[in-house]
Amino acid sequence: QVQLVESGGGLVQAGGSLRLSCAASGSIFSIKNMGWYRQASGKQRELVAVISSGGSTEYVDSVKGRFTISRDNAKNTVYLQMNSLKPEDTAVYYCNALLKLYSDTGLLNYWGQGTQVTVSS
Repeated sequence: QVQLVESGGGLVQAGGSLRLSCAASGSIFSIKNMGWYRQASGKQRELVAVISSGGSTEYVDSVKGRFTISRDNAKNTVYLQMNSLKPEDTAVYYCNALLKLYSDTGLLNYWGQGTQVTVSS
């Protein structure tokens, strides 16, 4: 089927940088959107950034100017470059893909297992 594998999470000091990666594998025909969500302790999951197959991007206001989302379509991989990290960025970050399979015609959503990002003050 489809698997999303995330990497790059960890512990970093405030002001530091981190880059998350997410690779999608399986019988994928095409990926329309790829994005990153995060969920901090006691809070709801929120969209951090999303990128379309054509390269259009959207960000939550709190990360604009600090985070950059990109993708490598040949590798079915999405990245999130996180700079000037703040303690409030601490959360579990989840990769998401909206895609089509060879065996189906509709759009399907898949999620990664999540990777912990912790920013210390």
